[in-house]
Amino acid sequence: MQQDAYALATAPGGMSFIVNPLDRCAERRGDPEWLRSLMAQPDAAFVVATAGKLVLRAGSGIRHSRADADRLGLDPAETAFLGLEPTGRPLFACTAGLSEEDLEIRDGLEVIDLRSLAMRGDLPEADIGALAQTRALMHWHLSHRFCSRCGHRTTLAEAGYRRDCPSCQAQHFPRTDPVVIMLITHGDKVLLGRPPRLIEGVFTTLAGFMEPGETVEAAVRRETYEESRVRVGDVSVVLNQPWPFPANLMLGCRGTALTTEIDIGQDELEACRWCDRAEVETMLAGTHPLGHRIPPGISIAHHLILGWLRETAA
Repeated sequence: MQQDAYALATAPGGMSFIVNPLDRCAERRGDPEWLRSLMAQPDAAFVVATAGKLVLRAGSGIRHSRADADRLGLDPAETAFLGLEPTGRPLFACTAGLSEEDLEIRDGLEVIDLRSLAMRGDLPEADIGALAQTRALMHWHLSHRFCSRCGHRTTLAEAGYRRDCPSCQAQHFPRTDPVVIMLITHGDKVLLGRPPRLIEGVFTTLAGFMEPGETVEAAVRRETYEESRVRVGDVSVVLNQPWPFPANLMLGCRGTALTTEIDIGQDELEACRWCDRAEVETMLAGTHPLGHRIPPGISIAHHLILGWLRETAA
């Protein structure tokens, strides 16, 4: 399962957000002179974001020149360094100083959310990875402008990978929230559920945030029991995926059920059931008699399910 799922997920057209060849140059991010020299290079490129969307050059990709980024409201003091591209070109991320409404009426721009962009599938995987990095990092900066210790306004530091409080000297770092997402099996069946937030007809693997002081295995067992009342024994980690909505790391797991009775008394799921291989095949093919289907190929859930199907077909 682990090898098959990994091969499927990392093949071209597999999971989104997992390819990012940027050299983040962590050892040099504390050198402001070096960063200023990079930003002044003629080939320096800038990815521009809003609070919830990305600003692309219509038909031309994700990179804006410095002059174009300035026109969109770039603030150098709030601009983060993403890394050096394989060609050596520096890539930065910034937030637009204009509203989404103003941006949307400007010629030559496309304002779009990252999920829709990934679903569209017309950008190189490396660009989607850079956009995921941008989305998570810029969301953190926009939501952490003030110190959580004393309330003073913070300043960007370490090229965007820290915010400092000039009042109490606290240092704040970008956070990544781990989420367990698990394919629970019992014999030749898998446990799939339907959170109300999903598009009608989509059934997916169960998932939930890890809690403080918890191992991955314990989180899988706890979340599965909380959502379905199914008890889980053996757990293994199979895949992982950055999921920048806004800044999660999906830890894809496989678990073996010890019990099969389902009870979804809580509000997290509106449906949950065991599905055999034949039914899941129809979900994948789009031929399920009730229109049920699995999540799209950009997600780790899709590849956990697909890996299981390939394994059981062998």
